[in-house]
Amino acid sequence: MTLMESIYNKLKKGAKAPDFSLPATDGKTYSLSDFKDAKALLIIFMCNHCPYVKPKVEEMKRITANYKDKGLVVIGINPNDENYVPEDSFDNMKKVVEEKGINFIYLRDESQEIARAYGASCTPDPFLFDSNHKLIFHSRIDDTHEDKPVNKHEMHEVIGEFLEKGNISLQESPSMGCSIKWK
Repeated sequence: MTLMESIYNKLKKGAKAPDFSLPATDGKTYSLSDFKDAKALLIIFMCNHCPYVKPKVEEMKRITANYKDKGLVVIGINPNDENYVPEDSFDNMKKVVEEKGINFIYLRDESQEIARAYGASCTPDPFLFDSNHKLIFHSRIDDTHEDKPVNKHEMHEVIGEFLEKGNISLQESPSMGCSIKWK
């Protein structure tokens, strides 16, 4: 496992989210245009196996539950090569959704084209977009790693501030996690 930090290597603040059409664990296929009515869109590149993602799942579920009715859509995208990490296969994604009670959309980026288009570098790697699908925040979900308790619920606070006031005052901190398992 290689520990990586997220960086602005493709999308800069204000950049439009690249379009996608990806299969989801719920049996549907989603594209960016399906979320044209969202007030905010949180796209998190994630996976099943990474010990840096696992403790974030509860926070991602909490963010979804707290802000879904206020216009937030949360999407997880798994780009990992399942030949390298079988635990990250689409079938295992479906199992994780059921076992963990995941309440957000979980997509499979088999070709890894979408992860490359966004410039995702690690899991988790969160990107927050406004209602026009322009990047407004690229930062970590919270300050926990593995089994340490959360002190700062940064993404939760940022989303609340953005949906309520239309701006973000918190400074970005890079997300840290496992490297994406590229083909």
